[in-house]
Amino acid sequence: MQKDIKFLVDHVIGHYKSNTFRFITQKSSPKTFSKRKMARSDRLPIRYTLQDYPNQPTPQPQPQPQAQPQPIKRHHTARYYAHRVRESFTNRVIKILCTIFLSLLLFVGIVLFILWLSLRPHRPRFHIVDFIVPGLSQPSGFENAQITFNVTDRNSNPHIGIYYDSMVGSVFYKDQQIGSAPLMDPFYQEPKTTTIVYSTFGAATLTVNSNRWKEFMDARQQGTVIFRLEITSVIRFKVTTWDTKHHKLHVNCDVAVGPDGTILPTWKNKKCPVYFS
Repeated sequence: MQKDIKFLVDHVIGHYKSNTFRFITQKSSPKTFSKRKMARSDRLPIRYTLQDYPNQPTPQPQPQPQAQPQPIKRHHTARYYAHRVRESFTNRVIKILCTIFLSLLLFVGIVLFILWLSLRPHRPRFHIVDFIVPGLSQPSGFENAQITFNVTDRNSNPHIGIYYDSMVGSVFYKDQQIGSAPLMDPFYQEPKTTTIVYSTFGAATLTVNSNRWKEFMDARQQGTVIFRLEITSVIRFKVTTWDTKHHKLHVNCDVAVGPDGTILPTWKNKKCPVYFS
């Protein structure tokens, strides 16, 4: 009983002391009065010591659990990283080899392109220089009909020669053949050279009758008689040490002669179309 009365008296005295101290503090400081409107949570809490409650059991501190060390997590194994290193090295080697191969391929392509440009064979160039029908001014000239022509053959290739295995010439009038004969024996034409193809078709190689000759005379009275000279040849190109396959060459030379049977100036040295078949 006495212990309970003593505990109650001590509690009242302690409470009175704390209220008195708070009142004195508010009187002495002008700023304290302005803080009366503070929230209850901002006021200083009343702290009790063990002296105020000697009979209360002393609280024992609770043991804190010790933090367990976290093991280091490995996302991949050492074998995985070794594989990645080998794979990276392999990729680098493959890239280097591909770069070298593509560089060599590009270099070889450029070299072959330059060689193709320098060794690419060009067609020979033919020009009609002269064409004469001497008996055209004679009414009965078909009995001794004769045609003489002169054509230049130019090999413009700087490093390629041309083999002419055969060469045949034919003369046409209004798309009708009036004569044909071999022109030259097989020959080899050096690069950057010009060959003159000259021939004469006589009565033995011309098939001209009186009706055909009359057509010549009618065209002569109009001032122009047009013929077509066709040269056919089988050729091969010689590129350095090897020969190409055979090509059949066709040359078509349109030519016009005047009343006297000679080539007109506007048709002289005219380039003849060339094609292969």
